[in-house]
Amino acid sequence: MALAYALLSSLLVDGSQSGYDVVKCFDEQISCYWRATHQQVYKELREMEKKGWTCSETIAQTQRPNKTVYSITDLGRQELTAWVLQPSQPTAIREELMAKLKSGFLVPPTALIAELARRQQIHQAGLNALKAMEATDFPTVFTAGAKSLSYEARLYHLALRRGIRYESEWVEWCEEAIQAIGDYQQ
Repeated sequence: MALAYALLSSLLVDGSQSGYDVVKCFDEQISCYWRATHQQVYKELREMEKKGWTCSETIAQTQRPNKTVYSITDLGRQELTAWVLQPSQPTAIREELMAKLKSGFLVPPTALIAELARRQQIHQAGLNALKAMEATDFPTVFTAGAKSLSYEARLYHLALRRGIRYESEWVEWCEEAIQAIGDYQQ
């Protein structure tokens, strides 16, 4: 997936935002399925503006530097629509930990267990954050069910649920791996 489409989607759903706000939103809402550095986001915002997919407005501020607010244009919306209609391909897994695990017999089991426990904590923190976001952004799901959501909100909730499952699966797998490797400790 091109970063531009994730950013266009954010601008479409969340409305006009400064670069800082886009990065913050990206980190909080999209990072469970797409990661980008601040530099990548700002560079892509400028590129999208050159293509006419976004427009920007500079807002003067007295106590802070001026800020640039980006909005999606009609051309950007058309481009995003065309992209949504294209078939998607599964992303190949590139997980360094799996390669290390395959060669893990070179180190003591305690070293692998320590790394797995560290990763489990990282994914547990991600899971907690996503569940908190779900509770804040979709409180009616817990009382009235998902059918109470608008179509737009339901789609966003589905993406959030995938992030929750991703983090949950990591937490569970780390626990499984820790137990399995623990059987070989002496």
